Amino acid sequence: MNAPLVAASLMPSITQRAIAPGFVEQLQARFGAQCSTAMVVREQHGRDESAMQAPPPVAVVFAQSTEDVAAAVQLAAQYHAPVIPFGVGSSLEGHLLAVQGGISLDVSRMNKVLSINADDLTVTLQPGVTRKQLNEEVKSAGLFFPIDPGADASLGGMCATRASGTNAVRYGTMRENVLALQVVTASGEVIRTGTGAKKSSAGYDLTRLMVGSEGTLGVITEITLKLYPLPEAVMAATCAFSSLADAVNTTIQIIQLGVPIARCELLDGNTVRMVNQHSKLGLAEGPMMLMEFHGSPAGVQEQIATVQEIVKDNQGHGFQWADTPEERTRLWTARHNAYFAGIQSRPGCRCITTDTCVPISKLADALLDSVDEANAAGIPYFMVGHVGDGNFHMGYLIDPDNAQERATAEQLNAQLVARALHLGGTCTGEHGVGLHKMEFLVHEAGAGAVAMMRAIKQALDPHNILNPGKIFAL
Repeated sequence: MNAPLVAASLMPSITQRAIAPGFVEQLQARFGAQCSTAMVVREQHGRDESAMQAPPPVAVVFAQSTEDVAAAVQLAAQYHAPVIPFGVGSSLEGHLLAVQGGISLDVSRMNKVLSINADDLTVTLQPGVTRKQLNEEVKSAGLFFPIDPGADASLGGMCATRASGTNAVRYGTMRENVLALQVVTASGEVIRTGTGAKKSSAGYDLTRLMVGSEGTLGVITEITLKLYPLPEAVMAATCAFSSLADAVNTTIQIIQLGVPIARCELLDGNTVRMVNQHSKLGLAEGPMMLMEFHGSPAGVQEQIATVQEIVKDNQGHGFQWADTPEERTRLWTARHNAYFAGIQSRPGCRCITTDTCVPISKLADALLDSVDEANAAGIPYFMVGHVGDGNFHMGYLIDPDNAQERATAEQLNAQLVARALHLGGTCTGEHGVGLHKMEFLVHEAGAGAVAMMRAIKQALDPHNILNPGKIFAL
């Protein structure tokens, strides 16, 4: 039996490695202007959206090709220097922090869509392509990529963290939508995993091993993804509830009845107020669901009729529809900006985020108790949820200089995670482990499973140079 969960520290364990002289000079000789040691560039690449801080990397290499990535990793392997892959910097769990020093390997300039195969519904691209860029490039073929974590994240980063987001209830996560990868290993070798086929039984599933590995097993340089036909009809809606419990119960019933809803999001009244202020909306300031329906016109109308009946049975009211692309975009942009709306609501604050996920039948137990605890603690917070798949986020807004607020927020987080694990859920539904959830991973997976993960890491990266200090300690 694991010991009770305790609050994790927001101060990462920092053990800067002593790197032999000559490493940075070798990088500069190989990459020229593509290698920067300017402090402003290093600081930009030495932090993400988390509330944690660490010294910046010693240099930043801007890779423009797989050959660049391989060369940088080969030099790092020679000097046993850490390499931290970097996309757009939108991660939330300290993934990008150089806790053991080394270099940041920025792949944002590797941003080409290499091929679109409309007949097979696949696309191959470089890791620096962002999700919005991808959808702009494939929409003329009548296709789209549905995984939408909110931020305009890079597809390489989305693979590395096994991202999901608002559409996961219908289309799944990155795990289900990545077919093949090109990866640079810890020795600088370039390998390929997977194929363009929809399935395979050939050997170990190295693609799934890399998806979600957070840059600790290899640097992704090429990705083949599934695409989907653009829905014939799309309708978005909001509806209000008198209580959070009614909204949660509505969600549970929608999923249990098998309604093929594309998006099913929940905001509490706190969050709606922040979103209204940030995005200049006039939404009713109470618990609210945002939904989106995809399919044929008849299919969408059938989904809507079923959901309206469920909402009515749970005292929901005030349906508002958004059926034009502009209205839907405005609505979902406001939802995606909930994080920034929360930050803006308390100037100078930092946000400690959570992202537990539980079986849908346990959603009410997990979410409602977590909200009650946050209200009792008095910490400003927002709550949003991809509740259609049992995933929700609490964002605790703390004064970064107030040790008591930090401790309270971390204790709330620990209680929330403990509750999710007790209900058969996970400590992270989509953000990843990074630095912040390392302790929680042991409680969730068990010491034996983490030891197996550690053995895989040591076998594939014997000198521990690929994003060291993340997921678990070596």
